[in-house]
Formats: sequence, structure tokens, C-alpha cells
Amino acid sequence: MFAMPDLSFDRITHAVAGSIVYPPGSRFGPRIQQDVQLVMLYTGEMTVTLSGRALRVKPGHVVLLKPGLEETFVFSKSEDSWHRWIAVHFEDLPETAVEQLSELPECLPLSEEMNVLVDLMVRLNRRSAPTDADVRSLGLAALHLYPRESGKSPLNREKHPAVYAALAEIRENYARELSLAQLAHAAGASPEHLVRLFNKHERTSPIQFLWQYRVNRAVELLTHTGLTVSEIAARCGFKTSHHLARLVKETTGRTATDIRRASWSGADGVPPPV
Repeated sequence: MFAMPDLSFDRITHAVAGSIVYPPGSRFGPRIQQDVQLVMLYTGEMTVTLSGRALRVKPGHVVLLKPGLEETFVFSKSEDSWHRWIAVHFEDLPETAVEQLSELPECLPLSEEMNVLVDLMVRLNRRSAPTDADVRSLGLAALHLYPRESGKSPLNREKHPAVYAALAEIRENYARELSLAQLAHAAGASPEHLVRLFNKHERTSPIQFLWQYRVNRAVELLTHTGLTVSEIAARCGFKTSHHLARLVKETTGRTATDIRRASWSGADGVPPPV
């Protein structure tokens, strides 16, 4: 387990979360990072150059960005790249915290716990100022979660390695067609054995987990972007927009239109495209 950085709530001046979709071929930067920032990639591809060193990021991963480094972002040339972020600005970051941050991995698989935190923070940011105590608390919670996530090495994971390999395959390739045989191959297990492992550790089958993951990502896109249902269906691995709408309704009890209207209520009064 990595050491928890010395990040004090009293030192936070503001925190912000957001969501953006970059079209194919986009670039951003260079810039000098001013905050401690977490960037979560969901679709597309992203290469972050950190003071001359390139870090390639795949969907389903979160990147830790540290103050003082020059950054340039290059996104996928062939598809939209959607990412969200949490940025926390500290008035004075102790040297011990800087050293502890430098020891953490730069990129990790994106967990559902981190997704929940960024969900809450994006929603709260819509009606609260970046200096609000609740917003700053969520930002700090995300930064404290990151070292815990980095401690989930193969030596102390509680699940079978094949399950983690299959989960990584799902997170990185859920937008593409995936079969049980493909997941089993990525996991280094037979299809039958992988099904047994998922039933034991996830209480569901690999394919059911895949479709639930796709629904979760679709709900996030409905909530945080203005993409149409057809566009979201294509980005999340659904066969058609009707297929997406049916599974979203079966899983959440709400229609795609209801989810979108709820997320935009009070934003600007203008409904997004469906």
C-alpha cells in the first residue's frame, strides 16, 4: 500500500469537476499543471506528454496529474474521446505531499468507487461554487481514494487474477463487440471456468457484467453529455438505440429521456438532443 499523501482540507482553496468530449484529432496544451488532478478516460484514446515524456492512456483508466509539470494532450484520431476530471487546488502543498504524490502510479484502472465520487462532484459543481466545503471535501476524498486503488496489487487482491484480467478487458473494449470466448482468452481461462469465477466473485456472469457496464457508461453519457441516444449506443457497444433504451429501462427503471431530462433540469432550461 502506498503512503497517503499529506493533503489537508484546510489547504484547499477550490476544487472542480467536469466532463468533455473531444472530437477526433483534437489536442490540448501545452499547459503547466497548477492543481492535483485526476483525469478519467471513458472512450477514445489519450496520450499525455508530461514534461517531454509520453503516457498513453486507454479507456477505463484514471491518470494522476501533479503540479508543476508541463502537459500536452493528444486525443484519438479516429473517434471521440470522452473524459471527466477532478482538479483540487492547494494554497501551499507541503514538500512531503509532493514527494508522496511522485511515488504513486501515474495511471490506474478506473474503479466504480472513483466513478461515484466524480458523479457526485460533477452534479454538485452545477449548483455550488468551487470553494464550497462539500465540493472541496469530495475532491479531497477522490485524492485519498487514489492511493488506496494503487494498493490493489496482484499480491493483495481478493479476487482471482482471471477475473481482474476479464474486468480490464471489459473496461478497455466495452464499446466493441465482445464474446465470452474473447473475455476468456484475455483472462487466460476457459469460458466455463471464467463463468464459475464470475459467479463466485461478482455474483453474475461475464456477459451480464459486460452489459451492466455498458448501461452504466451509457447513463453517464446521457447525464453528462449532449450526445444523441444513437451516438451513445454506438460508443457503448449497443446494437441499436432501441437496444440501449430497452436495457437502460430494464436496468434503471427509467427511460433514457427521463435520465437526460433529470440531469439537465435547472441547468439552462434548454433540453439536449435525444
